[in-house]
Amino acid sequence: MNDLRISLVQGDTRWHDPAANRDYYGALVAPLAGATDLVVLPETFTSGFSNDAIDKAEGMEGPTVAWIREQARVLDAAVTGSVQLRTAEGVFNRLLWATPDGALAHYDKRHLFRYAGEHKRYAAGRERLGVELKGWRINPQVCYDLRFPVFCRNRYDVERPGQLDFDLQIFVANWPSPRAYAWKTLLRARAIENLCYVAAVNRVGRDGNDLSYDGDSAVIDFLGQPQVEAHGREQVLTTTLSAAALAAHRERFPAMLDADAFELR
Repeated sequence: MNDLRISLVQGDTRWHDPAANRDYYGALVAPLAGATDLVVLPETFTSGFSNDAIDKAEGMEGPTVAWIREQARVLDAAVTGSVQLRTAEGVFNRLLWATPDGALAHYDKRHLFRYAGEHKRYAAGRERLGVELKGWRINPQVCYDLRFPVFCRNRYDVERPGQLDFDLQIFVANWPSPRAYAWKTLLRARAIENLCYVAAVNRVGRDGNDLSYDGDSAVIDFLGQPQVEAHGREQVLTTTLSAAALAAHRERFPAMLDADAFELR
């Protein structure tokens, strides 16, 4: 496993304007070409978090999927973030994972935000996604998933000595300012309990529902310490995750050997 360069793209998403957001985020990430391994965009980065945006949800053959695949190719990096996507089973808050070789994976948000009525209009996913990049095992999740530690739990497989489900957990979000303390606290908890790095990207600004966002995007290390943090403005931050430091921590503090076995359903 090599060290991993990761870039957090904390932006002020335009409300209900996919084309403008593709241009906006495209300009923010353009300087990262050849300088990072992984680019993380916010949740619903083409529209903002809105139940009304469902009417304009694209399909998997639409312009945003093509855009994210092209960004991965041009940047020579994996690119991820979530958008509303329509399928035969309904509209999902779907995280896309695009890589420079043209491959595309996705994860459909499992925990829909009942407080805002997301569960009434969007379909829920069920399966966690696991991807690999430069030898790193990565688990990407979406916003409200952060509040559910069982679904987020890093399991240790006794059939694969030394192997946990993931080394890096990613959260993309539209997490409003009034709940910023919960956001920051839960990110640290997930990193500590899962013996992993956590990378989280939240938007900034004020959306069409008059909700404000402080950002607070961050990379948190396995001790719960912030390696890099962004605050209440548009910002792109790049940092490097140390494979050796993570391995040393797990060797020194092997809490996974005492963890409870379970299955996700």
